[in-house]
Amino acid sequence: MQRVVEPEIIDQLPPDHPDVRRSRVDLKVINFLMGNERWIARHIAQYPEALAKGVVEIGAGEGTLLRRLARQHAGIPLTACDLAPRPEGLPERIAWDRRDVFESLAEVKGGVLAANLFLHHFENDELEQFRPHLERFEVICFNEPYRVERTVWDAQFILPFVGRATKHDMMVSIRAGFVHGELPERLGLDSSKWRIREETTWRGGLRMLASRI
Repeated sequence: MQRVVEPEIIDQLPPDHPDVRRSRVDLKVINFLMGNERWIARHIAQYPEALAKGVVEIGAGEGTLLRRLARQHAGIPLTACDLAPRPEGLPERIAWDRRDVFESLAEVKGGVLAANLFLHHFENDELEQFRPHLERFEVICFNEPYRVERTVWDAQFILPFVGRATKHDMMVSIRAGFVHGELPERLGLDSSKWRIREETTWRGGLRMLASRI
């Protein structure tokens, strides 16, 4: 299944558009069912020294992951990067950097870099632009769609329960997702410098955890 990156509906609408608001609700449910944020939170907790230096989440969306980390880890710096406005009710201790992701990454600091369903928005050559920024982190934890026919098939079952934009964007996201080995290669993670682990889930997620050797 060839990787194809196409525009998603919600990326072309203002943040307060009804389709965008409905999509946010759908994504919360999908993330819960896939266990994405639970997986990221559980695995980065294995690296307390990197965690203490702070967590940066790119494409933070509603800030759900960082809200969870704020409850679990008192005192660690938390930074969200996203083009969307700061979500209402986000705890003040979570910094919100509303800029292009590459502009943010050039300045933000932390020990852990996390992303949930974000990198599939980028073409292959754009993914390579992340390389110099990743070098400044000790742990990298990404969750993305698993680009296989089985994920497309399974997604059919949830389509009747989501909004118009999510129906479109979910299938676009899967076709722009990744298979084993693609993320480390595109991101330039050298196996002599990084301990890299990838796993897939029956819920359609491809998960990559990389830590400094």
